[in-house]
Formats: sequence, structure tokens, C-alpha cells
Amino acid sequence: MARLKRSERAAAVLRVLNARYPEAKTPLSHRNAFELLVATILSAQCTDNQVNRVTPRLFERCPTPQAFVACPLTDLEALIRPTGFYRNKARHIKACCEALLASHGGRVPRTMEELVALPGVGRKTANVVLGAAFETPGIVVDTHVARVSGRLGLTRHRDPAKIEIDLMRLIPRAEWSGFSLRLVFFGREVCHARKPKCPACPLKVHCPFPRKTPAA
Repeated sequence: MARLKRSERAAAVLRVLNARYPEAKTPLSHRNAFELLVATILSAQCTDNQVNRVTPRLFERCPTPQAFVACPLTDLEALIRPTGFYRNKARHIKACCEALLASHGGRVPRTMEELVALPGVGRKTANVVLGAAFETPGIVVDTHVARVSGRLGLTRHRDPAKIEIDLMRLIPRAEWSGFSLRLVFFGREVCHARKPKCPACPLKVHCPFPRKTPAA
């Protein structure tokens, strides 16, 4: 079991992940903050690749908040159906666009407080937009970040808001967005939910997570 203090372990994890994933950018295709906001809402319970297959046609039909508001709900549902939970997502996106027009002149706001006030937008979505569109650092806590940070002993919490606070305390602010993205990449590649690749893990010397050695 790793014996480092939590702060020391966090620094070691940061170094390894920065070296493994030197380029950490959101996989969601977008041309502006508005497209990223919509794509991130669609990414809930859906893979980034699937969202990227849907958004080109979606943004051709609805390139602006005005276009989304004008789009019939049934048409919007059909366009985003492959992303799953399409009825709820369609309602959230239309309500979000209405709020953008009513309160922000159709522009995506640049603060956490304003973003989370939008329908369908939580801290996870807000941090994605702030980090990728406005270069405002934030910790994005999805299932991968929650799982990997817990296994690494960087947090004891399961609540995303508490995990976010723990990681903010451990990781330098300038690294927040990149660090959470790298945890996502690492969770997808190595630290799987059911069968983590512990024997080949580059973080195993720092990780207190109980590992099983494959049978010979």
C-alpha cells in the first residue's frame, strides 16, 4: 500500500498523468462555447464519440439559441435521439436556450454562478465549458474522475461536489481542468470500473487500491 501523504500522492499522480497525456483537450467537437454547452448536456449518460456523431447535423439545423427555441420539440428529439434520454435532454436544451436569450443576450455566460442557473446545467457541465471555452480552471467530476480519485486515495467522498472540493485542495488551480480530463482518459484506458489493469498501471506504486494478481 502506498505510504505517501495525500498531498504527496496527488503531486506524484499529477506528474505521471501529465507525462502520459501531455495534450488534454475535451473530446467533444465544438466551434464555440455555445456548441460546447449543448454537446456537454448531450454527453450525460452517453459517450463523447456518439455525441460527436450527432452534433454536426444538429448544429447545421440549429446553429444558435434562437434556432433551438424555434425548433419543434419533436424535431429536436429526433435529432438527438441517439444520445439517449433524448426527451429530457431536448427539454433541457430548449429551456437553456430560452434562458440564454432572456438573460444573457444569447451568449454563454462566463461564471459558474450564471452557468449553473441555466436549466440542465450542473457544476460538471459548467466546469467543462469554463475550462475548454473560457480557459477558467475547474475540476470536472464524472464517473471516471470519481472512481479513479477514490481508488487513488485522493478523496473519501462519493458526492461529486465533495470530490471536487477535495481535488481543488490537492491540485494547483492552473492544473484543475487538465487534471480532471487526464483522470477521465486514465479511467477509460487503465482504471476500468470492473477490471482495472492494475498490474500494468503506471500509478500502482502510489495507489492504495487493493489489487489482484492474475492467476498463472
